[in-house]
Amino acid sequence: MPARFVYWMNVSLDGFIESRSGQNGDLGGPEWVRIDEQLHRFFNERARAMTMAVEGRVIHDMMDPFWPDARSDESLPDYMREYGEIWTEQRKVLVSRSRTAADHNTTIINEDAITRLAELRAGSEGDIGVGGADLATQLLTAGLLDELMLFTHPAVLGAGRPLFDSPADAIRQPLQLELLEQRSFDSGVVMHRYAITRE
Repeated sequence: MPARFVYWMNVSLDGFIESRSGQNGDLGGPEWVRIDEQLHRFFNERARAMTMAVEGRVIHDMMDPFWPDARSDESLPDYMREYGEIWTEQRKVLVSRSRTAADHNTTIINEDAITRLAELRAGSEGDIGVGGADLATQLLTAGLLDELMLFTHPAVLGAGRPLFDSPADAIRQPLQLELLEQRSFDSGVVMHRYAITRE
């Protein structure tokens, strides 16, 4: 059975991932995102279960060097240092036309990204985390995105960047989803996992 691409994202109640351009570049999180210890430990659990991660350049540059450095930063709580270990040791694929080198178990794909990711999916097993709206949109358009794992935060932004870039192009007909899992957290965040169903 081939691997499954899982788009993992924090999202507002009205479906936005950023209230303004570039907001997700702040590792502390935008003010509307509520990531407390309980939720972070859940993130750690799910990240550890992924066989690898596929990231766009913006997401990757946000993660590195923060998380590798976090492993030994005693000023951070243990669950953040733990995530630093998970992210650093995990196999990663960086999709970028501009980057030519990356550390920490990272392979770079510069050309024919969707074709190569399709081959990666077909030749791998388990769940592969997808980071980045642009990358997730391309995978969705190509029919390669298998699951959404959305963490809905109790905030209404009113405007911003949607879950998918250019959704009218990526979603040519209503996207049918099957609820796989739902979980609530003390912070008011609710996680929904959906399989993308295809006829």
